Amino acid sequence: MNLPWRKLILHIPSQRIVILLVCAALITACGGNGLPNMTPDQLLRSIGNHTAPVIVDVRTKGEYESGHVPGAVHLPFYAMWSRHEEIKAKPEDPIVLYCEHGPRAWIGKFVLWTVGYKNVIYLDSHMSGWKERGLPMEKLSEEPPR
Repeated sequence: MNLPWRKLILHIPSQRIVILLVCAALITACGGNGLPNMTPDQLLRSIGNHTAPVIVDVRTKGEYESGHVPGAVHLPFYAMWSRHEEIKAKPEDPIVLYCEHGPRAWIGKFVLWTVGYKNVIYLDSHMSGWKERGLPMEKLSEEPPR
């Protein structure tokens, strides 16, 4: 099909154009701010040194309660637009996001980018990598305090 771009775009339904634009925005937002991801060992060291960035767990409540990175704020990826103020960080503050494997953190980074956060990186290998290394986790108690 040898159509100029203009004619080609006119043949694409508007829903596909919207999907392509959203995908392009996600790729741009999550593609890279020039910052490397943080390894689990680096994050654990920074927690121990009291120099940790803001840590945000974007998984579900049940996943968070069953074990999370020490000091992590729980903010499910699906609620980030309406609750991003709970992070209590300035737009330039470093933020480390993680989920179990990555996709929800990508969405979270896109959301934070849309509301002005500029220094957002991922935890390398996310929570699955943290668990594989046997690193310490905080768990919320199922029993009420006595």
